[in-house]
Amino acid sequence: MPPASTPPSGWAPPVWTPPGEIERALAEAKAREDWAAYFGVLADTRLYFEVRRDGADAEPSRTIPVFGHDPRVVGGRIWAVYTEGMLPVPDPQRVLDWQPLGWFARVWAPSDPAMIVVNPGTPCEAFLPSAPPHSAAWSQYRAERPLNRTRVSTLRVGGPLEGPVAQGLACGALLVVRHGLPWNSMAYHGNGYPMERKTLREWWGVTSREKWQVQQSALLDPEGGNPVWEFALGLRRTIARDFGGHVDTAYWRDAVARVLRDRSEGETVITPDGVTTTPTVPEAETEARIKGVQHLVGRITRYEARFRADGILDENRYVSSVDAWNFGRASGMARWGLGSRYCSLQEAENAVVEAGRASARSYKSWQDFAAGYILGRCLHFDDEEFGNWYTEMVDVHRVLMSEPDSPWLTVPFK
Repeated sequence: MPPASTPPSGWAPPVWTPPGEIERALAEAKAREDWAAYFGVLADTRLYFEVRRDGADAEPSRTIPVFGHDPRVVGGRIWAVYTEGMLPVPDPQRVLDWQPLGWFARVWAPSDPAMIVVNPGTPCEAFLPSAPPHSAAWSQYRAERPLNRTRVSTLRVGGPLEGPVAQGLACGALLVVRHGLPWNSMAYHGNGYPMERKTLREWWGVTSREKWQVQQSALLDPEGGNPVWEFALGLRRTIARDFGGHVDTAYWRDAVARVLRDRSEGETVITPDGVTTTPTVPEAETEARIKGVQHLVGRITRYEARFRADGILDENRYVSSVDAWNFGRASGMARWGLGSRYCSLQEAENAVVEAGRASARSYKSWQDFAAGYILGRCLHFDDEEFGNWYTEMVDVHRVLMSEPDSPWLTVPFK
């Protein structure tokens, strides 16, 4: 019998599967000893590294790296950096930030480690001397395109490719693909701990776990959409169902006026306390409401016409609901909460799954979902300017509906 340290006959080491396209390209360049290609790939991606959480909480604009140890390096101290497919599972106390390749050479100080190690312990690992003049060999490489550019990035290892979690993550694809982040990364680090916290604070007012929970619940609430938007779209759905599909815009506007005037006269409703009658609405207030909703009808129809021209909607199709505006952001909020350490991985995953289920109850396809999301975003931000709030979504939509690796082409909607 051979010694225990000797592999059995016919044994071969397991084949390494690169988690993503970046790691594959790095491994292939390293195997060819094509270091120019290797550094070119590094320059075209985010490089994540551990930072002190207490420092980031106290002074978000200041980066305090946490250095590592590797016995293969003289002195043992290293600066470990990771590409997006090699990131660790988010830990409450271990947080990461990212920077482009050249930044590491610019900020290097004599007290820093003399060696940067890319993806330690993997087949795409590389040791980069961090001190000048040796750092000049790699620090000259620059990204030719923005690192936050729109692209589909998929994790082949470490991210779900099918099932409820994948479907829920795909509901947030318009958000993450716009920044070039892996659409199926449940263990989310995003734009780094400091930036994820800053974004939640400035855009959502989220500064604590409790506030994150409130926002997450609100986005997942089936009744949490804008009531005026949903009234207008719901009325059109009713007309379409009653009259065979096509809805004339003038008839839709007239129906808005009829329904709101009828409601203004008071309604008899059944409540937990019994039968009651709602109060009559003053005529001036009713007419103002009618005018506002009819204006909204015009906005919706003009956006839909542009959607058809830009391939977001097929001919003779309409947006059925803007629930997707909330459900898509709910998928994003789950990951933002994890990246900001306001929730656990399990809590984020549960929220992502619920976002997928809620979306499947409201829509029939990714195309329908996308149109609902984009209309909600435009009604909220764009004001018919067809500016960046709209054009960004057109670009992301085209990528998601055409790239072979897109979750909207690989993950069933239901």
